[in-house]
Amino acid sequence: MSTTVQGIQANLSATAANDSTISQQITRLGEHAVLASTVTVLAWIGAMKFTAYEAGAIEGLVASSPLTAWLYSVFSLQGASNLIGSVEIATALVLLIGIRYRPAAIVGALAAIATFAVTLSFLFTAPGWEASLGGFPALSVVPGQFLLKDAVLLAAAISLLGKALSRQH
Repeated sequence: MSTTVQGIQANLSATAANDSTISQQITRLGEHAVLASTVTVLAWIGAMKFTAYEAGAIEGLVASSPLTAWLYSVFSLQGASNLIGSVEIATALVLLIGIRYRPAAIVGALAAIATFAVTLSFLFTAPGWEASLGGFPALSVVPGQFLLKDAVLLAAAISLLGKALSRQH
């Protein structure tokens, strides 16, 4: 009887250790996926800002925000879009450099937090509520639903900052 109990305990211990290893592997995969997807989104959308199409597409959002409207008094439509795109691409590159250098990871995560916080704020400054559905909280497809994804991107950037801060130097 004692041998059977010991065998069951050994199997349970082995299963728990295996579950822990799998959990750690999935967590690591998730961390890499958050970084890769954040870098991809920033780089891709940032590169698109250099096109006339994207510059025109963001004009209403940028112009409606007290945080960004000033850009059009300093830069042309395309110039403001280019600046925003440059910041997004630079943030993606700094996040990539952060894989190797902790200070870059921290700066990149902070820049991503700022970027996504600003774009998420457009939900409150741009007309994004769908009147035909009764207004708030029904979001229009553009810009409302388009901007809502930035809540997840902001959370990802916060997670990247936490990871960078917890890393050993």
